[in-house]
Amino acid sequence: MNPSVPATPHPLFRRSFLKTSAGLAAGALLPLGPAPAAETKGPLMAYVGTYTSPLKNMKATQVDLPPGNGKGIHLFTVERSTGAMTPAGVHEMVTSPSCLAFNAARTILYSANETERIGDTEAGSVSAFAVDPANGQLKLLNAVSSGGKGPAYLSVHPSGKYVLVANYFGGSVAVLPVLADGSLGAATDLQKSEGPIGPKKATNAPPGSFAISGHDQTHAHMIEADPAGRFILSIDLGLDRIYSWKLDAEQGKLIPNTPPFINLPPGDGPRHFAFHPRQPWMYSVQEEGSNVVLFDYDAAQGRLTPRQTISSLPPGFAGSNFCSEILLSPDARFVYVGNRLHDSIGIFSIGEGGLLTFLGEEWTRGNYPRSFSFDPTGTFLYCCNQRGDNVTCFRLNPASGALDFTGHYTPVGNPSIIVFREL
Repeated sequence: MNPSVPATPHPLFRRSFLKTSAGLAAGALLPLGPAPAAETKGPLMAYVGTYTSPLKNMKATQVDLPPGNGKGIHLFTVERSTGAMTPAGVHEMVTSPSCLAFNAARTILYSANETERIGDTEAGSVSAFAVDPANGQLKLLNAVSSGGKGPAYLSVHPSGKYVLVANYFGGSVAVLPVLADGSLGAATDLQKSEGPIGPKKATNAPPGSFAISGHDQTHAHMIEADPAGRFILSIDLGLDRIYSWKLDAEQGKLIPNTPPFINLPPGDGPRHFAFHPRQPWMYSVQEEGSNVVLFDYDAAQGRLTPRQTISSLPPGFAGSNFCSEILLSPDARFVYVGNRLHDSIGIFSIGEGGLLTFLGEEWTRGNYPRSFSFDPTGTFLYCCNQRGDNVTCFRLNPASGALDFTGHYTPVGNPSIIVFREL
């Protein structure tokens, strides 16, 4: 991997600039992509997954953590012009639906329920819900075992035939078949990671960092197909690896690619990734190393080649930080990275060849930003502040990439993820 590139901000961008001069455009950016879809007049619903049940410390003492403050999946109506959210009900659950994903038609919502035990089984579960097209309310279709402890991520394969699940505490990834009515069948495959655990000190950790989270065992943290659906990539944070798989679409089996994985710097802890929608680039965020890696992606072979490493934090930062989410802007000209403890969203421009330039950061107005998402029009970004028990709303400046706080706080206990559906 090439030497790390320092997170040097563009001279026009500082935190204060992002707050007061968001109308200026950043230089050296890729051309503007397609504009976000035109705003429609129908209702817009938001669904917020939360932590609702205690997770156990899977190392040593097995001490229970405090119960989550959420109540399940919280529903909201969204005011399109301001971004404000109004409560519209709660689908109560006690199994921590911490990750949500829709099928392509957005008629079915799936939740990864991040618990370590269901009844006598040491595994979490995945639930399928039908969405009422009139009011957006949820009806449980069924729930099946995730095949491992603490399922923290799920995605729907582009074919619509399978839901892919990453079991964080189980150190495994699973393939669940989608049945005719959108409900789920028992896993057709379960692959458990094996290999040497990375060191507790990240290679690229900021000075003075004590950010140690996942280098005690294998920890599958994300699984998702590439844009064409030809290959599936999965991350194991504890092993510092990104795996590449082929999918047997008939049998629902994961077949290791050649090579089966790529190593990241020891201890950096890859967590999430995001593909560029039009170019052969993938961006990976490292939880303990607090950095972003740009990869060239060979879509014909499902292979990654690293080309740039850049810090997720502003120059001069020292101490502990845990990266969380990574997201591209709707026009794919900017990259956004979540920083927990620093409690910011780092903002980067995408330049020629996909290279990133650090522009600045925006305070999330909350504690421990676990994830964030754009609304369907790309007008607003919503940030789930897990320990702050709120979701905050920012208006995107599409020219500069800046995020301007709207003043809207939505109270939600331990929010983890937010997704949207047009009615």
